Amino acid sequence: MTQFKEPIFDVAQLAHVELLSPKPEESVEFFTRFLGMNVTAREGQSVYLKAYEDSYQNTLKITESKDAGLGHVGWRTHTPKALERRVAAVEATGLGKGWIDGDVGHGPAYQFTTPDGHNMELLYEVDYYIQQDGEKSRLLNRNVKRPDRGVPVRRLDHINLMTSDTAKNTDFMIDALGFRLREQIQDQGKPLGSWMSVSNLVHEIAFMQEPQQVPGKLHHLCYWYGIPQNLFDISDLLKDNDYHIEVPPNKHGISQAFCMYVHEPGGNRIELFGDAGYLITDPTFEPVIWEMKDTPGYGDTWIGTAFPESWWTQGTPVSLPEVITSK
Repeated sequence: MTQFKEPIFDVAQLAHVELLSPKPEESVEFFTRFLGMNVTAREGQSVYLKAYEDSYQNTLKITESKDAGLGHVGWRTHTPKALERRVAAVEATGLGKGWIDGDVGHGPAYQFTTPDGHNMELLYEVDYYIQQDGEKSRLLNRNVKRPDRGVPVRRLDHINLMTSDTAKNTDFMIDALGFRLREQIQDQGKPLGSWMSVSNLVHEIAFMQEPQQVPGKLHHLCYWYGIPQNLFDISDLLKDNDYHIEVPPNKHGISQAFCMYVHEPGGNRIELFGDAGYLITDPTFEPVIWEMKDTPGYGDTWIGTAFPESWWTQGTPVSLPEVITSK
C-alpha cells in the first residue's frame, strides 16, 4: 500500500502578479480599454489594477522596465500561522530573500525565488477594494459594477512560467508550498510541463520547459471570463484594433478549458479563459500523466487550431526572435 502523505493546506490562492513592461502606459490601456480592468492606484513606476470580481485592492501590478517579463508572483496564505510555516519551509531550501514591509494592497510579505529564479512572495494581510462613488453593484455578491467598456474579465486565474528544469521547480512548489500536481506532460518519464493548484482548479500555476533551458521566463498570465462566447467577443474587438491574436478561441486538452492568447503591447503573453475547464472535488485525485506523444491534438489542442511555434518557444524576457504583438 502507498504511504499516505498528509496534504499541506497553508497556501490559499494566487493573490497578485507583477508584470514588467517597456511600454507601461500602453500595457495599462490594453488591460483597461479592452479587458475592462480598473486602475486602483499609481505609485512610482507602477500601476495597480483589478478585475471587477477581484475583491482585493489589486491583482495586477504593471511596472516600467527595460524588458518585458515577470516582476513577481504573490501567494496568500490561509492564516498568519500558515504564513510562518511556509516561510520556514522556504528558508530551509535556501531560496529565501527576506521580508518587505508590504506594498500597495497588502501587508508584510516574505520574498523568495523558485529554483529557476522566478521572484515570488508569501503574504497574509491584504487590503480589500473600497468601492468608489457610482461603482456599487445592485448585486451584493459582486465587488463593483460590471464595467461598461471592452469585454471585461472577471478575475485573476493563473500564471504559467517557463523553466530550465520543470521537475526541479515542480518539486519545489509541492514540497515547500504544498501545491498538488494535477496534470503533467512527460517525455519518456522526463517532465516537460506541470499544472499545479492549491484549490479545486486544475492550476493556479504551471511550469513548461524552456527549449534552450533559459531560466526565469514568463510564459503567460491568465484572466478569467467564465463564458466561452466572451473569447469571440474580445477577439473581434482586438482584431478590429490591430492586435494580433496568437491563438484564437480554442479548447485545451490539459485542463479542458476554453482559451485564447494575445500579447499585450509590452510584449507579455496574456491568456483569457472562457470557462474553468473541469474542477477537482476528489480529495484523493491522482495526477493525470500524459506522454507527449499521447497529448490531444498538437501538444495541447483539443478543439481548434494547432498552436504556433511561437507559443512553444517564446517567453519574456525575449531571447528568441520577437513575436508579433500587433499588425
